[in-house]
Amino acid sequence: MVVSALSAVPAARPAPQATPEALAEAFARTAPLYEKIRRVVPPADWAFLAEDAEAILRLKRERNAVILAHNYQTPEIFHCVADIVGDSLALAREAMRVDADVIVLAGVYFMAETAKLLNPGKTVLIPDQDAGCSLADSITAADVRLMRAAHPGVPVIAYVNTSAAVKAEVDVCCTSGNAARVVKSFGVPKVIMLPDQYLAKNVAAETGIDIISWAGQCEVHELFTAADVRELRAANPGVTVLVHPECPPEVVAEADFAGSTAAMSDYVSEKRPPRVVLLTECSMADNVAVHYPDIDFVRPCNLCPHMKKITLRNIRAALENNLHEVTIDPEIAARARGSVERMLAL
Repeated sequence: MVVSALSAVPAARPAPQATPEALAEAFARTAPLYEKIRRVVPPADWAFLAEDAEAILRLKRERNAVILAHNYQTPEIFHCVADIVGDSLALAREAMRVDADVIVLAGVYFMAETAKLLNPGKTVLIPDQDAGCSLADSITAADVRLMRAAHPGVPVIAYVNTSAAVKAEVDVCCTSGNAARVVKSFGVPKVIMLPDQYLAKNVAAETGIDIISWAGQCEVHELFTAADVRELRAANPGVTVLVHPECPPEVVAEADFAGSTAAMSDYVSEKRPPRVVLLTECSMADNVAVHYPDIDFVRPCNLCPHMKKITLRNIRAALENNLHEVTIDPEIAARARGSVERMLAL
């Protein structure tokens, strides 16, 4: 079942910390920022967001900090305060090039760990340390060791949506954007790929390689069904349907295109479909729609409760108080870093 993005996104209004006059002044000062997102964020919401956005921009300058934001972050984060945006692969690549003392990861915890792996000498903060991931939580390092024992000699690939401890136990990491390339890079007929069973099945169908998978799934993408796609087409004649490969294979089979969040964005940019639906996390469509006022975005989606734990308010608090610094055991970090670096080398 899919739900409306507009009804699913929680209210974006923290309790005001200033007088109405001060809020109005902050709104006026941040008018250029609001202009970027006015099509997807109501003015009444921005009135309560402007002060935090303004403070974050000041704190970034004072602390020599950058904000990395995933595509699933809300528009006021993605378009107004983030320095680097993208899917997990893009954030992993760009994290290595960051020239800053502090990195704030606006995303979920495994992404902050990956940023720390690639920047061991920098301070990495996550605004809410409880921003987790159903995929990362579905498997442990001990599970990986058991899989290796059950399938000796078979290469092990970990989706980047895993903990540093799991990354330390595998041969290489992958993302949804490069999974097929990583699988084929071994040149063998069989690999282990974990923890997303649907991504593994979709990559196996694409590559023809036998993939031993784990029984994990994304709690957002597993909810989409083939019936949802058919209903969307019936209600929106001519709509182009884009889906994420974490969706079940029968959903991918019903779609016009399946790809990572970056690939979906590129598809919209290159193909310019008159009407499109992105079957992925809610904020993705809002963030892409900002750039294409001529395209009709049908907005059904599913909400990621973990991504939505990140707000302007707790980004500001993280920068003000150095909250939730990410640390990783050095021995685990060294091995996990190797798995991520091997992915990036591809």
